Amino acid sequence: MFASSASRSALRSAIRSYRPRQQAPRPRRAFADKAEAAPAAPKEAAPKAAAAPAKAAAKDAPKDKSWWNSAEFWGGAGAIAGWGMSGAAIYDAAIQGPEIISLNMTGVLIVYSSLFARWAWVVKPQNLLLSACHVTNVAAQLNQMRRALEYKSSQGQGDEVKDITMKAAATAAAGAGFFVFGPAVQGAIVGAELGVVSAAAAAPAGPFTVHFWAPMSKWLISGASFMDLDRPTDKISIAQYTALTFTGMFFSRYSLLVNPINYLLCSVNIALFGSSAWHLGRKVNADYIEGPKKAE
Repeated sequence: MFASSASRSALRSAIRSYRPRQQAPRPRRAFADKAEAAPAAPKEAAPKAAAAPAKAAAKDAPKDKSWWNSAEFWGGAGAIAGWGMSGAAIYDAAIQGPEIISLNMTGVLIVYSSLFARWAWVVKPQNLLLSACHVTNVAAQLNQMRRALEYKSSQGQGDEVKDITMKAAATAAAGAGFFVFGPAVQGAIVGAELGVVSAAAAAPAGPFTVHFWAPMSKWLISGASFMDLDRPTDKISIAQYTALTFTGMFFSRYSLLVNPINYLLCSVNIALFGSSAWHLGRKVNADYIEGPKKAE
């Protein structure tokens, strides 16, 4: 029994003196460092990810345009040629007699410049110089029309004057009607879902836009020139046809650089260049080449 009591006492003493061994602290900082370092990879990758779109944008960005591909250059040249046409009308009004005025061409030029003043305002890039020149040309051509009608009236050609006046009134009425009712008609055609017809009506350069009718008016100029291919050279205005020739040349390129691209405008300017150059060549030949030879 004594041994048993001694053993118990020793066991109690051992229990009292026992202290659990402290474990080494976990390397929390090391894990924390790893946790903090983990987002570093995306941060390093971020500049690369941002650089990729930047490189793609730089690749897709338009390069410096040459004069050949510059809508501003060709639009400016076309506007200068247009100012030449306005100047030709003003020059003819000041120098030339009214007998050389072509009423067919003058009437067409009034419609043409009215439409192109609007076209130059809405096309992209906007061409304010061209718009201003066409507004000026409308005023100049109206003055030429007035002079021609007064001259014909004084020559006893009242019936012709009345016929021209009626045509002008009908043209103005048709234009006003199209302006008023055009949007409603376009909406009806597009809403009817008629396939190609509806697609054409909704097109950016379709028949319900000035992008269509401005080139069509220029076809009238070319048509008037083609109808007068045998016009006597003494009734050809060299200033007017010089301006028309350069207008056709410049706009043949300009029409392919604007938004929306206008292939109809391109084709008509090629025709205008050819017909106007024909008249201009006949005039130059008669006045400066063959004429002086015959005088000798």
